[in-house]
Amino acid sequence: MFARLREDIACIRERDPAARSSWEVLTCYPGLHALVMHRWAHACWKHGLKWLGRFISQLARWFTGIEIHPGASIGRRVFIDHGMGVVVGETAEIGDDCTIYQGVTLGGTSLSRGTKRHPTLGKGVIVGANSQVLGGFTVGDGARIGSSAVVVKPVPAGATAVGNPARIIQSESDSLREAVAARMGFSAYGVTQGDDPVSQAMRSLIDNAAGHEHQIALLWAAIEKLAAQNRQLPLEPCVPQDAATQETFDAEGLRRKVN
Repeated sequence: MFARLREDIACIRERDPAARSSWEVLTCYPGLHALVMHRWAHACWKHGLKWLGRFISQLARWFTGIEIHPGASIGRRVFIDHGMGVVVGETAEIGDDCTIYQGVTLGGTSLSRGTKRHPTLGKGVIVGANSQVLGGFTVGDGARIGSSAVVVKPVPAGATAVGNPARIIQSESDSLREAVAARMGFSAYGVTQGDDPVSQAMRSLIDNAAGHEHQIALLWAAIEKLAAQNRQLPLEPCVPQDAATQETFDAEGLRRKVN
């Protein structure tokens, strides 16, 4: 038990730059307290002491603001940062080295007893603040879920899910679109895949803006190249055709009349 506790404290100090000492983590981190009490509740649950397990989980909820059902399975080195408002359902499974931020719900969409109603998080998954992962599907190893995302479908390993409903960012065009949207001063997380005309219009606008930026950059490059070539050309004297008026060019190539 103490080995697991030291392991939990070490992982928190590694991932949270605000953690200054092991004593601070042990005494002031509700995510750690909730996990320790969940282990007690989960042990009671597995040994048939259902009410006692629920009572311990209820005490943990009162003290930490984190509600973890005693039937949920949680791996090693899991870090619940801040933690207030986190809800983990009965059949949820959380893999090793996961990080969960405040306001996260690992919930279910089915009322059937005895079925897999809650999600399974693979190893190293990061779930952003106020995200909702709803359903008995799997979020693959190393996946990331953006803040306030609503995930109702499986997420492949290593992918990033953002938006409501969540979409998977995995192609080069999607990544470029997100970068352009960030430069424009807003997030395109609300853009969804499918036949929604509003989302399609936003997608087209962002792509159009990216195309314009590329064209402007090419034009500037061409102008700078021509300007450099013009500065390198030797100046040639201009012979006036009319003797009454002498015409010459200054160093900038601008024409002046001199009597």
